[in-house]
Formats: sequence, structure tokens, C-alpha cells
Amino acid sequence: MAAGDFSDRDGLIWMDGEIIPWRDAKVHVLTHGLHYASSVFEGERAYDDNIFRMHDHSKRLIRSAELIDMQMTLTAEELDTAKREILEANKLTNAYIRPIAWRGSEQLGISAQATKTHVAIACWDWPSYFSPEAREKGISLQTSKWAAPMPNTATTASKAAGLYATHTMSKHSAEAKGYTDALMLDYRGYVAEATGANIFLVQDGVLRTPDPDCFLNGLTRQTVLSLAEELKIPTEICHIKPEELKNTQEVFLTGTAAEVTAVGKIDDLEFSVGPITRQLRDAYESLVRQR
Repeated sequence: MAAGDFSDRDGLIWMDGEIIPWRDAKVHVLTHGLHYASSVFEGERAYDDNIFRMHDHSKRLIRSAELIDMQMTLTAEELDTAKREILEANKLTNAYIRPIAWRGSEQLGISAQATKTHVAIACWDWPSYFSPEAREKGISLQTSKWAAPMPNTATTASKAAGLYATHTMSKHSAEAKGYTDALMLDYRGYVAEATGANIFLVQDGVLRTPDPDCFLNGLTRQTVLSLAEELKIPTEICHIKPEELKNTQEVFLTGTAAEVTAVGKIDDLEFSVGPITRQLRDAYESLVRQR
């Protein structure tokens, strides 16, 4: 993530229909979203002034809000317009974009029917989530003790803020031991995802990725699967046991922030940055810059 205090930066933020100075984009300490994690968000990228899969992200933000029983006040088309406005206002053509919606301070308690749904959109210049050196060599993952929850215990199809608490703890633990990120298993013990990205394995020329039945089915994940189909790479969506990593030649992560990033190590296992990873990374980088 970009360094520095995010409350003290130059720039503009779109907030509840107005474009305001970055430092003025504030919420009250008794905001429901702060106390009860009633907020949802998106991560998007603009490439050469084009926000990749912008409308899909807008629709997912609204769907995420619906899944936590939070009513959105904007349509997907209105969100699209706001994102274009704030990108232009900040004079950015290549940027990371963070829309977020949350319940306000109009009511505090478990019930939230009287709260208003607020929306803000920030954008800033942010290169790849991982360094070019790490992307080329492959990042390292440590298997986390925390697991993706059962679908009937959490809104696992929503990009809801509350779901990321275990991801933060997992990433902190991994970084403390010298790893780049954490590998999350699901509640059954199958391979699930990294803390902010989906995972793919290459085994004997076959691209395999976990079935997203208890974690977010990322838009970048969906894009890479489509690219693999176009490139006629055999693909399998399935449950993957951790012990199957021993029979894996390549591993990579996908996400708006991570894009397509190779993994060189998981715990004590090492992997090569191989041809399928490179092929899909190149195809993705080309696609996002198409107009």
C-alpha cells in the first residue's frame, strides 16, 4: 500500500455528491460503520484514463451493500459518473480508485434502520501492489492459522470491511516472519485465497483455482479465467488440498491491486515463475490498456 498518512495528502475526494479537499473528507467518531463494520468497498484501477471493468465494480459495490442489508442511494451509473469526475478532478489517468459506502452516525446500536448510507470515492497514483522485483522473482506466502468462514456465518460474497479483520491479522503474522503475504485456507481446510487476492496453481500444464464458494470471486480472477479460455489453457475450478501444493509448478495471485503476481514460495515450498504465469500476466497487462 502507498506510504504516508492517508488523512494528510493533497488532492480531492468525492463525498456524498460533492468534490471536496482531501483533508476535509471526515466522518464522526460515532459513525455506525466504524463501530459495527457496516461498510463495503471496491478497489479499481484506471489505465490510460480508462477504469478497468468500472461498471462491474459499481454493480458489485451495490450488491455488497445489499448482502449486508445496507441500502445504497446511488445507481451503478451514478457511481460510474462519480468515479470519472474524481479521476478528472485529480488530473489522474493512471490511478487506484477506492469507492466506499458506510452507515453514518444518524443511529448507533446494533439496529441501523435510521442511518444514512454515505458514499465516498478517493483516487491516487499507486503502482503495483508488489514491487517489480517481487513480481518477477515471485512473492512469498505463509499459511495462516485463520480460515475463510462458512457461507452461513458471514456474507462471504460481499466485499464487506468486516471480513478483512482476519486478513489483516494473517498478513501481520506473515510479514513478521519475513513473508510477503498470507495464504488463507477455508473452513474445511482447502486452499482459498491470499489476504487481498485470489490464487491460481499450474499443475502439469493445467490451470487450477479454488471454487469461490466461501470467499470473494474477484473480478480480476474472472478476467484471468476468460483469458485462459481464449488462450486455450486447460482450466479447472475445484477444491484444492494444501498437500497438493507439492505437485505444483507455478502459483500466482490475481486482484485489482495485485494484478497478476507470481508466487515463488509458500511456507517451505518453492515455485518457478513459469510460462503460463508469464503468458497470462502479459495478456492481462495488454487487456487493461485496450480502449
